[in-house]
Amino acid sequence: MTTEGLTARSMVDHIAAQGVTHMVTLPDSETNFMYDNMTESGMEVVQISREGEAIAIAAGLWIANQKPAIMIQNSGLFESGDALRGLGIGIDLPLVMFIGYRGYTRHGDTPDSAAQFLEPFLHTWQTPYWIIETDAELGRIELAFEKAVETSKPVAVLIGAEYVSV
Repeated sequence: MTTEGLTARSMVDHIAAQGVTHMVTLPDSETNFMYDNMTESGMEVVQISREGEAIAIAAGLWIANQKPAIMIQNSGLFESGDALRGLGIGIDLPLVMFIGYRGYTRHGDTPDSAAQFLEPFLHTWQTPYWIIETDAELGRIELAFEKAVETSKPVAVLIGAEYVSV
C-alpha cells in the first residue's frame, strides 16, 4: 500500500473486504483500471448503460439479498438524483456509492461545475461522504459501509484522485 497515490488493487481489496457481491458501474477510463481487480476478487461487475440506472439496479440486488455498491462519476450522480431520493433514501437502502470526483482540484476553486456542485448536492440529500485521494485513506471505505448499515441510507466515497500504477 502506498501513501503517495491511489491504487486500483488496494481500493478493490478494501471494497471486497466489506463483502460486496456486485459492483454496479458504467465502464469508463477510471473504472477500466479496476475491472480486472474487481472480477478477480469475486465481485460481479454489473455494467449499466446510464448512470441514472445504478441505484435502481443496486436496490434490486439488495432486495435479492445481495450486497451491491455502485461506482459512477459525479455528473452521473446528478442524473441519479431522483433515484437517490426515491429509492436510496425512500426505501432505507444501505448503499455505498463510489463517486469519481471529476474536476476536484484540492484547492477549493475549480471551473468544473461537476466538481462545484457535488458536495452541495450530497448535503442537499443529507448524504454523508468521505473523500479518498491516497491508499492511506482507504480505511474510510470501512467507515462508509458502517455508516450505511447504521443509518440504512446511502453514503458516498468520493474518489478525489486518479489511480496510480504500481
